Amino acid sequence: VFPSLAQAQASVANEVYQELGQPSVFLFCPTEYCSSLCSPSPSQSCYLQTIGQELLPGIGVIWTGPKVVSQELSAVLLEEVEAVLRRRPVIWDNLYANDYDCRRVFLGPYMGRAPGLMSRLHGLLLNPNCELQANFIPIHTLGTWFQSELGNCAHPDHAGTEAVAALGDSQGAQDGSYSPQEALELALRDWVAEINQQALEPGR
Repeated sequence: VFPSLAQAQASVANEVYQELGQPSVFLFCPTEYCSSLCSPSPSQSCYLQTIGQELLPGIGVIWTGPKVVSQELSAVLLEEVEAVLRRRPVIWDNLYANDYDCRRVFLGPYMGRAPGLMSRLHGLLLNPNCELQANFIPIHTLGTWFQSELGNCAHPDHAGTEAVAALGDSQGAQDGSYSPQEALELALRDWVAEINQQALEPGR
């Protein structure tokens, strides 16, 4: 019936989207959802080109970055993905996901995401550790990153500084940018306060 997988998927997604009354949030996860799954690259992928052309513009498309679990996200990559999909992607961030190896638990700060990314995203979903209590630092530091991104949006002169070594700890809160180390310290302070509060509750 369909000349390609991409056209089949887009047709079904479009029909479901319209049948549901075109909801404000409707997400589609493509078969090629990261750069490493694209052949030869996102911008030259016939599959993604078709998805971008055929999928209705109100449908959000999920993207995980260069890999399924991406250590870094850059503005250059997101620009490439936005161009081929004809929309800003929704990042499904697997930075903390440990369902593929439950012996590991990730407790570090949210990092490896260049400043100014939010203006290039339609949304961001964080895939956390399977263990609920282990996600205090990931979610707390994501919130700090998000606040710094809001500041970048409010002050465009801070945006577009991805070329700076901003994926690490080199920038601090003093210039309105995100510092993973400072975010971690804030999260640890609040986590200790939460633990102490719970310890005082009856029956704890």
